[in-house]
Amino acid sequence: MPQNKIFVDTSAWYAIIDKNDRDHAVAVTKIQVLDRPLVTSNYILDEILTLLKAKLGFTVAVPFGQKLWNQEISALVRITEDDEERAWRIFRQYDDKGFSFTDCTSFALLNGAS
Repeated sequence: MPQNKIFVDTSAWYAIIDKNDRDHAVAVTKIQVLDRPLVTSNYILDEILTLLKAKLGFTVAVPFGQKLWNQEISALVRITEDDEERAWRIFRQYDDKGFSFTDCTSFALLNGAS
């Protein structure tokens, strides 16, 4: 993933969307002043859509999901098989950290082949 982009994970997207989230104001302010393009992954897309539908409903999840799907608010990077292999190694290696597999795919994507 190019270094000039900012990776946005599920918790950041949720804070931006949910006006009742304790980090909403900070997240919205931060996103408005960023000077680099945003990027997220298809695994994050899956996770945020599931969370939004469960917490805020279908009518919130679908329009936001469409914006991500259309790459209107963020580039959407698809996790490759190589990324999944690296994620699986990370997932097995850090059993004490509580990382979800989606977290591990994000780490793999951000760290490339390292």
